Amino acid sequence: MFMLRPDYIVGLVDGEGSFTVFIRDPNKLKTVKRRAKAEPRFYLKLVAKDKAVLFELKKFFGCGQVYFQQDLRANHQPCYRFEVASRKDLKTIIIPFFKKHHLKFKSKQVDFEIFCKIVSKIDQGVHLNKSGLISLLRLKAKMH
Repeated sequence: MFMLRPDYIVGLVDGEGSFTVFIRDPNKLKTVKRRAKAEPRFYLKLVAKDKAVLFELKKFFGCGQVYFQQDLRANHQPCYRFEVASRKDLKTIIIPFFKKHHLKFKSKQVDFEIFCKIVSKIDQGVHLNKSGLISLLRLKAKMH
């Protein structure tokens, strides 16, 4: 294939990547079954014909998974997703990479900064009580 460079990865993530956190709202009934109360994720989704790039990302970072993501919406092509869900890998590989190699889009920078705050708060155990989860939900609401 080809060798990925940090500037290429930053551009790709600026356009197609996402830093997100799934947070269980303690005030709502459990309609979605999740193991954890707060699950940070970094992912990048591309159309199937470009999936080789996702496997190169997996190799570059040395973590994460690549899998098919079904999308049944009209006018959507089959996609593949590279995702890192391991908190350890997020803290030791993904976050340091993007702290060193800055995202260019302001909206993506803001999401990344909030993502880092949430991951840090999860490390502190903030997500283990109701008021902490609510504070994480408020932070997440500031993300795109």
